[in-house]
Amino acid sequence: MAPTGINGREAPDVQALASGGGFMCLEQTVTGTSDHDFRYELLEESAQFLLDGTKHRPNIAIICGSGLGSLATELEERDEFPYETVPHFPVSTVTGHAGKMVLGLLSGIPVMCMQGRFHAYEGYPLWKVSMPVRVMKLMGIEQIIVTNAAGGLNEKYNVGDIMFIKDHINMQGFAGDSPLRGRNEERFGPRFLCMNNAYDKELRSLAREAAQQLGLMDIVKEGVYVMLGGPTYETVAELRLLSILGVDAVGMSTVPEVIVARHCGMKVFAFSLITNKCITDYETDLEPNHAEVIE
Repeated sequence: MAPTGINGREAPDVQALASGGGFMCLEQTVTGTSDHDFRYELLEESAQFLLDGTKHRPNIAIICGSGLGSLATELEERDEFPYETVPHFPVSTVTGHAGKMVLGLLSGIPVMCMQGRFHAYEGYPLWKVSMPVRVMKLMGIEQIIVTNAAGGLNEKYNVGDIMFIKDHINMQGFAGDSPLRGRNEERFGPRFLCMNNAYDKELRSLAREAAQQLGLMDIVKEGVYVMLGGPTYETVAELRLLSILGVDAVGMSTVPEVIVARHCGMKVFAFSLITNKCITDYETDLEPNHAEVIE
Protein backbone atom coordinates (compact mmCIF):
# COMPACT_ATOMS: atom_id res chain seq x y z
CA MET A 1 0.00 0.00 0.00
CA ALA A 2 1.33 3.45 -0.84
CA PRO A 3 1.96 5.70 2.18
CA THR A 4 -0.58 8.39 2.93
CA GLY A 5 0.59 11.91 2.25
CA ILE A 6 -0.64 15.34 3.27
CA ASN A 7 -4.41 15.68 3.68
CA GLY A 8 -4.83 11.93 3.14
CA ARG A 9 -3.57 12.01 -0.45
CA GLU A 10 -1.31 9.26 -1.72
CA ALA A 11 2.32 10.24 -1.18
CA PRO A 12 4.84 9.89 -4.03
CA ASP A 13 7.02 6.77 -3.95
CA VAL A 14 10.34 8.55 -3.62
CA GLN A 15 13.46 6.37 -3.22
CA ALA A 16 16.83 7.50 -1.87
CA LEU A 17 19.24 7.83 -4.78
CA ALA A 18 22.13 9.20 -2.76
CA SER A 19 23.39 9.62 0.75
CA GLY A 20 21.91 13.06 1.17
CA GLY A 21 20.39 16.06 -0.52
CA GLY A 22 16.90 16.67 -1.79
CA PHE A 23 15.92 13.08 -2.57
CA MET A 24 16.89 11.92 0.90
CA CYS A 25 15.02 14.78 2.53
CA LEU A 26 11.95 13.99 0.44
CA GLU A 27 12.13 10.32 1.34
CA GLN A 28 12.33 11.05 5.04
CA THR A 29 9.75 13.83 5.24
CA VAL A 30 7.24 12.80 2.56
CA THR A 31 7.17 8.98 2.54
CA GLY A 32 8.70 8.20 5.90
CA THR A 33 10.45 5.19 4.33
CA SER A 34 13.80 5.81 5.99
CA ASP A 35 12.22 6.38 9.37
CA HIS A 36 10.27 3.14 9.07
CA ASP A 37 13.33 1.09 8.07
CA PHE A 38 15.31 2.57 10.94
CA ARG A 39 12.85 1.52 13.63
CA TYR A 40 14.47 0.02 16.73
CA GLU A 41 12.16 -2.99 16.53
CA LEU A 42 13.34 -3.85 13.01
CA LEU A 43 16.97 -3.69 14.08
CA GLU A 44 16.09 -6.01 16.96
CA GLU A 45 14.74 -8.48 14.39
CA SER A 46 18.06 -8.38 12.52
CA ALA A 47 20.03 -8.89 15.73
CA GLN A 48 17.83 -11.71 16.95
CA PHE A 49 18.11 -13.52 13.60
CA LEU A 50 21.91 -13.54 13.92
CA LEU A 51 21.86 -14.53 17.60
CA ASP A 52 19.47 -17.39 16.87
CA GLY A 53 21.86 -18.74 14.23
CA THR A 54 25.01 -18.97 16.34
CA LYS A 55 26.22 -20.08 19.74
CA HIS A 56 28.79 -17.27 19.85
CA ARG A 57 28.19 -14.18 22.00
CA PRO A 58 31.02 -11.77 21.13
CA ASN A 59 31.56 -8.30 22.54
CA ILE A 60 34.16 -7.43 19.88
CA ALA A 61 33.33 -6.70 16.23
CA ILE A 62 35.57 -6.09 13.23
CA ILE A 63 34.52 -4.29 10.05
CA CYS A 64 36.68 -5.57 7.19
CA GLY A 65 37.47 -3.02 4.49
CA SER A 66 38.27 -3.53 0.80
CA GLY A 67 40.44 -6.61 0.29
CA LEU A 68 40.70 -7.23 4.05
CA GLY A 69 37.81 -9.67 4.41
CA SER A 70 40.10 -12.72 4.44
CA LEU A 71 40.41 -12.28 8.21
CA ALA A 72 36.88 -13.63 8.57
CA THR A 73 37.93 -16.91 6.94
CA GLU A 74 40.47 -17.40 9.73
CA LEU A 75 37.78 -17.66 12.39
CA GLU A 76 37.27 -21.09 13.92
CA GLU A 77 33.84 -22.63 14.50
CA ARG A 78 32.44 -19.88 12.34
CA ASP A 79 28.85 -19.23 11.36
CA GLU A 80 28.30 -17.23 8.16
CA PHE A 81 25.27 -15.12 7.26
CA PRO A 82 25.12 -13.60 3.74
CA TYR A 83 23.68 -10.12 4.00
CA GLU A 84 20.73 -10.99 1.76
CA THR A 85 19.57 -13.56 4.33
CA VAL A 86 19.55 -11.12 7.26
CA PRO A 87 16.22 -9.32 7.76
CA HIS A 88 16.25 -5.63 6.76
CA PHE A 89 19.95 -5.65 5.75
CA PRO A 90 21.28 -3.85 2.69
CA VAL A 91 23.54 -5.73 0.25
CA SER A 92 27.17 -4.90 -0.58
CA THR A 93 27.83 -4.38 -4.29
CA VAL A 94 31.56 -3.61 -4.34
CA THR A 95 34.33 -5.93 -5.57
CA GLY A 96 36.45 -7.05 -2.62
CA HIS A 97 33.49 -7.11 -0.22
CA ALA A 98 32.13 -10.65 0.27
CA GLY A 99 28.91 -9.46 1.89
CA LYS A 100 28.64 -11.68 4.96
CA MET A 101 28.36 -11.46 8.72
CA VAL A 102 30.72 -14.05 10.20
CA LEU A 103 30.83 -15.06 13.87
CA GLY A 104 33.47 -17.35 15.31
CA LEU A 105 36.61 -17.65 17.41
CA LEU A 106 39.79 -15.67 16.80
CA SER A 107 42.58 -17.07 18.98
CA GLY A 108 39.83 -18.52 21.15
CA ILE A 109 38.02 -15.19 21.55
CA PRO A 110 34.49 -14.86 20.13
CA VAL A 111 34.34 -12.08 17.53
CA MET A 112 31.96 -10.83 14.90
CA CYS A 113 33.32 -9.89 11.46
CA MET A 114 31.50 -7.76 8.94
CA GLN A 115 33.00 -9.15 5.73
CA GLY A 116 32.30 -6.22 3.47
CA ARG A 117 30.57 -2.93 4.18
CA PHE A 118 28.17 -0.48 2.56
CA HIS A 119 29.00 2.90 1.03
CA ALA A 120 27.18 6.11 0.25
CA TYR A 121 28.25 5.88 -3.39
CA GLU A 122 26.29 2.62 -3.76
CA GLY A 123 23.16 4.69 -3.24
CA TYR A 124 22.62 4.03 0.45
CA PRO A 125 21.81 6.86 2.88
CA LEU A 126 24.34 7.16 5.69
CA TRP A 127 21.94 5.80 8.33
CA LYS A 128 21.77 2.58 6.30
CA VAL A 129 25.52 2.49 5.64
CA SER A 130 26.01 2.35 9.41
CA MET A 131 22.90 0.32 10.31
CA PRO A 132 24.90 -2.90 10.96
CA VAL A 133 26.71 -1.13 13.80
CA ARG A 134 23.40 -0.63 15.60
CA VAL A 135 22.60 -4.29 15.04
CA MET A 136 25.98 -5.16 16.55
CA LYS A 137 25.11 -3.07 19.60
CA LEU A 138 21.88 -5.00 20.06
CA MET A 139 23.89 -8.23 19.87
CA GLY A 140 26.13 -7.17 22.77
CA ILE A 141 29.11 -5.64 20.96
CA GLU A 142 31.04 -3.21 23.19
CA GLN A 143 34.26 -2.67 21.21
CA ILE A 144 34.63 -2.32 17.46
CA ILE A 145 37.66 -2.42 15.17
CA VAL A 146 37.06 -0.59 11.89
CA THR A 147 39.42 -1.11 8.95
CA ASN A 148 39.64 0.41 5.50
CA ALA A 149 41.83 0.69 2.44
CA ALA A 150 42.93 4.29 1.92
CA GLY A 151 45.09 6.50 -0.22
CA GLY A 152 48.15 7.92 1.48
CA LEU A 153 48.19 11.70 1.27
CA ASN A 154 50.99 12.25 3.78
CA GLU A 155 54.21 12.32 1.75
CA LYS A 156 55.95 10.15 4.36
CA TYR A 157 53.46 7.30 3.87
CA ASN A 158 54.23 4.33 1.63
CA VAL A 159 52.05 1.62 0.12
CA GLY A 160 51.72 -1.13 2.72
CA ASP A 161 51.88 1.21 5.72
CA ILE A 162 49.24 0.88 8.45
CA MET A 163 47.83 4.14 9.78
CA PHE A 164 46.15 4.04 13.17
CA ILE A 165 43.38 6.63 12.94
CA LYS A 166 43.62 9.19 15.73
CA ASP A 167 40.96 11.53 14.32
CA HIS A 168 38.89 12.19 11.24
CA ILE A 169 37.47 15.04 9.17
CA ASN A 170 33.82 14.43 8.32
CA MET A 171 33.41 16.18 4.98
CA GLN A 172 29.87 14.96 4.45
CA GLY A 173 29.03 16.22 7.92
CA PHE A 174 30.17 19.68 6.80
CA ALA A 175 27.46 19.44 4.13
CA GLY A 176 24.80 18.55 6.72
CA ASP A 177 24.71 14.83 6.01
CA SER A 178 25.07 12.50 8.99
CA PRO A 179 24.02 8.97 9.95
CA LEU A 180 22.40 10.61 13.00
CA ARG A 181 20.33 13.08 10.99
CA GLY A 182 16.62 12.91 11.63
CA ARG A 183 14.77 11.41 14.55
CA ASN A 184 17.09 10.43 17.41
CA GLU A 185 16.65 6.99 18.95
CA GLU A 186 17.35 7.60 22.63
CA ARG A 187 17.68 3.87 23.28
CA PHE A 188 20.96 4.01 21.33
CA GLY A 189 22.38 7.35 22.41
CA PRO A 190 21.99 11.11 22.94
CA ARG A 191 20.75 13.69 20.47
CA PHE A 192 24.04 15.61 20.55
CA LEU A 193 27.17 13.47 20.48
CA CYS A 194 30.67 14.37 21.64
CA MET A 195 33.29 13.22 19.10
CA ASN A 196 36.62 14.07 20.75
CA ASN A 197 38.45 10.86 21.63
CA ALA A 198 36.25 9.06 19.10
CA TYR A 199 39.21 6.76 18.49
CA ASP A 200 39.91 5.34 21.91
CA LYS A 201 43.33 6.29 23.34
CA GLU A 202 43.67 3.09 25.37
CA LEU A 203 42.95 0.89 22.37
CA ARG A 204 45.45 2.83 20.25
CA SER A 205 48.05 2.33 22.97
CA LEU A 206 47.36 -1.42 23.01
CA ALA A 207 47.68 -1.50 19.24
CA ARG A 208 51.09 0.19 19.39
CA GLU A 209 52.23 -2.39 21.96
CA ALA A 210 51.04 -5.19 19.65
CA ALA A 211 52.83 -3.61 16.68
CA GLN A 212 56.05 -3.41 18.68
CA GLN A 213 55.79 -7.08 19.67
CA LEU A 214 55.25 -8.03 16.02
CA GLY A 215 58.12 -5.85 14.79
CA LEU A 216 55.82 -3.68 12.68
CA MET A 217 56.62 -0.23 14.03
CA ASP A 218 58.57 0.71 10.91
CA ILE A 219 55.33 0.59 8.88
CA VAL A 220 52.89 1.83 11.54
CA LYS A 221 51.81 5.49 11.41
CA GLU A 222 49.18 7.49 13.27
CA GLY A 223 47.18 10.14 11.53
CA VAL A 224 43.98 11.84 10.40
CA TYR A 225 41.54 10.18 7.99
CA VAL A 226 39.00 11.92 5.78
CA MET A 227 35.95 10.34 4.18
CA LEU A 228 34.83 11.66 0.81
CA GLY A 229 31.65 10.53 -0.93
CA GLY A 230 33.20 8.85 -3.98
CA PRO A 231 33.07 6.88 -6.16
CA THR A 232 35.37 9.19 -8.08
CA TYR A 233 38.93 9.49 -6.89
CA GLU A 234 40.04 12.97 -5.90
CA THR A 235 41.34 15.72 -8.15
CA VAL A 236 44.80 17.14 -7.60
CA ALA A 237 43.27 20.39 -6.33
CA GLU A 238 41.06 18.53 -3.85
CA LEU A 239 44.01 16.54 -2.50
CA ARG A 240 46.11 19.66 -2.13
CA LEU A 241 43.29 21.28 -0.15
CA LEU A 242 42.97 18.22 2.10
CA SER A 243 46.71 18.26 2.70
CA ILE A 244 46.48 21.85 3.90
CA LEU A 245 43.72 20.75 6.31
CA GLY A 246 46.06 18.19 7.89
CA VAL A 247 44.69 15.00 6.32
CA ASP A 248 47.04 12.00 6.16
CA ALA A 249 44.85 9.39 4.43
CA VAL A 250 41.79 9.56 2.19
CA GLY A 251 38.95 7.06 1.82
CA MET A 252 35.23 6.57 1.17
CA SER A 253 34.04 4.84 4.35
CA THR A 254 34.52 4.42 8.11
CA VAL A 255 33.34 7.80 9.43
CA PRO A 256 29.57 7.03 9.51
CA GLU A 257 30.25 3.69 11.24
CA VAL A 258 32.47 5.34 13.83
CA ILE A 259 29.90 8.05 14.53
CA VAL A 260 27.17 5.48 15.08
CA ALA A 261 29.46 3.27 17.19
CA ARG A 262 30.21 6.21 19.47
CA HIS A 263 26.50 7.10 19.56
CA CYS A 264 25.90 3.54 20.81
CA GLY A 265 28.59 3.86 23.48
CA MET A 266 31.11 1.53 21.85
CA LYS A 267 34.87 1.91 22.10
CA VAL A 268 36.47 2.31 18.66
CA PHE A 269 39.85 1.40 17.22
CA ALA A 270 40.35 2.01 13.51
CA PHE A 271 43.16 1.76 11.01
CA SER A 272 43.79 2.31 7.32
CA LEU A 273 45.90 0.10 5.11
CA ILE A 274 47.65 2.48 2.70
CA THR A 275 47.02 0.86 -0.68
CA ASN A 276 48.12 3.67 -2.98
CA LYS A 277 49.75 7.07 -2.82
CA CYS A 278 47.54 10.04 -3.60
CA ILE A 279 48.47 11.92 -6.76
CA THR A 280 49.13 15.59 -6.05
CA ASP A 281 51.18 16.38 -9.15
CA TYR A 282 49.62 17.63 -12.37
CA GLU A 283 52.61 16.45 -14.39
CA THR A 284 52.03 12.71 -14.13
CA ASP A 285 50.23 10.04 -16.12
CA LEU A 286 49.62 7.84 -13.05
CA GLU A 287 46.00 7.08 -12.15
CA PRO A 288 44.57 5.44 -9.00
CA ASN A 289 42.36 2.42 -9.63
CA HIS A 290 40.36 -0.11 -7.60
CA ALA A 291 42.38 -3.10 -8.85
CA GLU A 292 45.44 -1.53 -7.22
CA VAL A 293 43.53 -1.16 -3.97
CA ILE A 294 42.44 -4.80 -3.94
CA GLU A 295 45.99 -6.00 -4.78
